[in-house]
Amino acid sequence: MKFLLTPDSNSYKRMTNAELEDGFTIPELFVVDEITLTYTDVDRAVVSGVMPVSKTIDLPTHKELASAYFCERREVGVINIGDEGVVTVDGETFNMTNKDSLYIGRGSEKVSFASKDGSTPAKFYLVSYPAHTAYPTKLVAQENANKLALGEQDQSNKRTIYQSLCPKTLESCQLVMGITEIESGNVWNTKPPHTHARRTEVYMYFDMPSHERVFHFMGEPSNVRAVVMKPETAIASPTWSIHSGVGSTNYTFIWAMGGENQEFDDMDHLTLADIS
Repeated sequence: MKFLLTPDSNSYKRMTNAELEDGFTIPELFVVDEITLTYTDVDRAVVSGVMPVSKTIDLPTHKELASAYFCERREVGVINIGDEGVVTVDGETFNMTNKDSLYIGRGSEKVSFASKDGSTPAKFYLVSYPAHTAYPTKLVAQENANKLALGEQDQSNKRTIYQSLCPKTLESCQLVMGITEIESGNVWNTKPPHTHARRTEVYMYFDMPSHERVFHFMGEPSNVRAVVMKPETAIASPTWSIHSGVGSTNYTFIWAMGGENQEFDDMDHLTLADIS
């Protein structure tokens, strides 16, 4: 398990582009027949990618978690961004097609991941937060997510938000997670930007050609910097930072939040005039 200790707001102001990337991003999430795990200090989130090709992959624990099994004191959100796969939780199987979501509750002892067909593997993206109680494990297909259409074509920010793991679909301790699809001909997400000091957020960008990029804007509103994001990489956003981005093409991203408030609209909105 890797560790991502994000810089503070003062250190951030003096960092180079390479240092920003090293300090906030999680690269190379998906490796054939492996599970990647990164523990962040952003609300103690663990961010993971699993791409099973020739075998079933178990969710391991690590000594740094000081737990008998990974979910002993944690909840996990899973979204499949690849082809069809299967997640097994304590003997119960959940078939997941592209962009389906799965909530795994605290106390789930054995979790494993497999692809239906290794030639077209599943890609399971995981975000986990500490949990204070146990809620039932539940599958939420994309068509059953709470769906919001936002943005305008003339603002280049027309997008569809799928709130899949949220209070409107299930109970969780602090995890809120979902998918935003940017429509063709649009490039902006989260426009205008916002902050929410009551919870932190992790973005993971995907569904774009390998040569395209998203310019992810972060930092305090008075000192905004851009981090250039490749497809299938994630970035951790501390409470003091905005999080917004513009792509060289349209794309999709997964957002996952942890903190003291699960309400999606709990945001401190900014205008573009506030950004410098």
